[in-house]
Amino acid sequence: MPGPPVTHAPARPPMHVLVLDDESWTRELVRCHLSKAGFEVVECNEGLSGLELARTFKFELIVLDVTLPGVDGVTICRAVRASGANRETPLLMLTAQTSESDKVLGLESGADDYVTKPFGVRELVARAHALTRRHVRAGPFSAASATSTLQIRGLSLDAERRQIAVRGEIVNLTRQEFEVLHVLAARPGIVFTRTALLRKVWPRESEATERTVDAVVSRLRRKIEEHPRNPALILTAWGAGYKFADAN
Repeated sequence: MPGPPVTHAPARPPMHVLVLDDESWTRELVRCHLSKAGFEVVECNEGLSGLELARTFKFELIVLDVTLPGVDGVTICRAVRASGANRETPLLMLTAQTSESDKVLGLESGADDYVTKPFGVRELVARAHALTRRHVRAGPFSAASATSTLQIRGLSLDAERRQIAVRGEIVNLTRQEFEVLHVLAARPGIVFTRTALLRKVWPRESEATERTVDAVVSRLRRKIEEHPRNPALILTAWGAGYKFADAN
């Protein structure tokens, strides 16, 4: 007697990755291993052309080198985060620089993570998977779990649309920036340690560190504060973490 018909789950659409690096061997290494991991890779060896690709086509991940001819990786990162189809796309930086300041500069420019050259391919693939999983998973402030609209100190946060207005003007935030701001603004005056923010905003498999939190807060201040170097909204609790200014 024939059994029930076999049904197959629909195939998951491929994840498209833009890889920007002027070294052909690096591009080949990244393309080979990301392709084996199920990604579809688009390669580019020059900054200006890469920026045009990032502005024209939607990708699920962008991997870029800091040093590129034409337009450097930090400039591309800032431009991608400012506008276009990939404003919220996870961005992984490749850097030959090992100093902490160089890594923080990349994170402050909008990168989500970085890998230092020379890198292990297993680490690269693991971080690519972590970033794309983090991007597609339902965040802690989905429409089902968040207060729809929060208004405080001239800010209006719409959790369903993931939009924020500062003194009536829409400001574009990345997913991480929005969620950090929402965590803090939802409980004004309460200090959140960097570890607490990592648990709430970044998944456990992420390689994010306390420096990542600092970089996101720094970007947030530049976007929403009148005087980012003397913030009035997102305050530093020295030796502890961050808090949103009291509602009063």
